[in-house]
Amino acid sequence: MVYYHLQFMKINPKRQHSFFMYLLLCLLFFPLVSFAQQAKEKVFIMEVGAEIDPRTNRYTELAFEAATEAGADHVLLVLDTFGGALNDADEIRKRILEYPKPVYVFIDKNAASAGALISLACDSIYMAPGANIGAATVVGADGQAAPGKYQSYMRSIMRSTAEANGRNPHLAEAMVEASVDSTLSAGQVLTLTTSEAIKYGFCDGVATNVAGVLEQLNLQDAEIIRYELSTADRIISFFLNPFISGILLLVIVGGLYFELQTPGIGFPLLAAIVAGVLYLVPYYLNGLAENWEILMFVAGIILIMLEVFVIPGFGIAGISGITLVVVSLVLVMVNNQMFDFTFVPSDRLMKSLVAVVAGMVGAGVVIALTWNRLLHSNSMQRMVLSNTFQSEEGYRSANTTVHLVGKTGIAHTRMAPSGRVMIDDTLYDAQARDGFIERGEAVQVVDHSTFALRVKRLEA
Repeated sequence: MVYYHLQFMKINPKRQHSFFMYLLLCLLFFPLVSFAQQAKEKVFIMEVGAEIDPRTNRYTELAFEAATEAGADHVLLVLDTFGGALNDADEIRKRILEYPKPVYVFIDKNAASAGALISLACDSIYMAPGANIGAATVVGADGQAAPGKYQSYMRSIMRSTAEANGRNPHLAEAMVEASVDSTLSAGQVLTLTTSEAIKYGFCDGVATNVAGVLEQLNLQDAEIIRYELSTADRIISFFLNPFISGILLLVIVGGLYFELQTPGIGFPLLAAIVAGVLYLVPYYLNGLAENWEILMFVAGIILIMLEVFVIPGFGIAGISGITLVVVSLVLVMVNNQMFDFTFVPSDRLMKSLVAVVAGMVGAGVVIALTWNRLLHSNSMQRMVLSNTFQSEEGYRSANTTVHLVGKTGIAHTRMAPSGRVMIDDTLYDAQARDGFIERGEAVQVVDHSTFALRVKRLEA
């Protein structure tokens, strides 16, 4: 039979050629097919076990980016949260719904409030025995239910999210408000146990751990990739912590106050600027702080510096600078659009304001407790002019210095901006008119006052 086939193909060269090409292609692609069948699927696992806030939002954003880069076939979110900020939860929800690969959630213990919204966005929900999902009412800073417009918005996104994954939108809505008619909630906000969630289609299976979830998904042999934040991202998340933000606010406010009380030192202002950078940059990287909010902060610092180093006294520049700094610190915490707070919960804005005010109060307490000690510290004594000078030692009071206007001399000390100058072998208290003057530089007297001469650097 084989001999006949070969003889036939000798008679038909075109068929003979096609036959051998077919055999060659089979030999080439068979190993590739075999390899594809043996390749393991990749499961990417991320864990959220804290309040839903900017840190969690950033974590999930980075995790989904890492899952895409790793070529993950499935994503498993291990969730245990009592809720958090609605705007952050909504961004996470959208991220899950838009992700092209299947996303599953394993509710280890709790998926309350914002956690329930995030869970409904996932393709499949798995719950541990004794876990709960629901209680998604929007509440304010005082723990009371937020106004009706916020509840209405929350009900709508709960409905649409449930519908997107084929779940009962009516029950999802009942998790927000007790007024929604539900035979399960009986006039109360709906929260489902594991068994109830299975019964009503809000849970696809029960598992005691991640391995149990993977087994139910037939992914027990899959390659597991667990996501962990990089060192840089951990640092950013650290500074997004509300407690750390509060400390930075304290340093900012305290630094500005000390600089205004002891102008010319520079260190308190430098500390305030560094704290401001550490405060603003994490919010900017997280997408909360807008460019104009950061520019507002910078403009405020510039006005304060002008007030301290250039403009004598304390007036409109200083007040405007402090106002800009405080307003910018409040706004960077709130995801607004150029002062448009339509979709920002009132409690969110209030929390931001309270955080800044708390920082100011905390700074005030620290200042009250440390001011006298700081003034008499060795470090402060080296930075400020606090000595008394006797006429017997060659010093002269300002009321006898009017004749010195126009004269030149040498800076006897560093002037930042206050210091001493030597004119005609006599020491005088003086203040630099513009900026700092280093020791040994030539100066010229441009004015005098009751307490000191005003001098400028004499250009060569």
